[in-house]
Amino acid sequence: MSTSIDDLLSFGEEPAGEAERPSGGGRARALLRTAAVTAAVVVVVLVGLRAVGLKVPIWIIVAGVVAVLAVRRVTTALSPPPPPRAGSRAPAGEEPGTWNWSARDALRTAINGWERPLDWSADNRERFTERILPRLGELADERLRQHHGVTRESDPARARAVLGEPLWTFLATPVRRPPSPRDLAAIVAELEKI
Repeated sequence: MSTSIDDLLSFGEEPAGEAERPSGGGRARALLRTAAVTAAVVVVVLVGLRAVGLKVPIWIIVAGVVAVLAVRRVTTALSPPPPPRAGSRAPAGEEPGTWNWSARDALRTAINGWERPLDWSADNRERFTERILPRLGELADERLRQHHGVTRESDPARARAVLGEPLWTFLATPVRRPPSPRDLAAIVAELEKI
């Protein structure tokens, strides 16, 4: 299975709904809350059915309630963000009357995470060396770790052999001038081959 640079860029990011998900003790509390809601709804449905004279096995009612709660949770997580309020200002670059999809667009966030620093350091070698080169090194280390079980720090000799001399030299030494977009595309292509 091949992993692209885009997969690596989006790996550390979490959709807005997942970032709010409780962990550890909060997870048990959420599970307890879900069980309580399920029990309450089952009791209401069971009493309602018995009031009209219907007898349905309790496990069917429980399964139905759990299914409805699961579908509700999934649709809530996948729903688009609400439209901006009438008095609020639309974000820059958005057309009036459209959704602000960028609020949840991980790809756009990843692209901006690279586009801005690349633009900012296009003519400045110090900025490129401080901002972009370490990011490319992190990507190389992650690719090496995923596919070969090493990083440049843990096993420099093997990492150098896998990366190849041109890519190793580029990542290890400060640049004299920022690479052109074509050169940067070739470097990224080499990283993807790892």
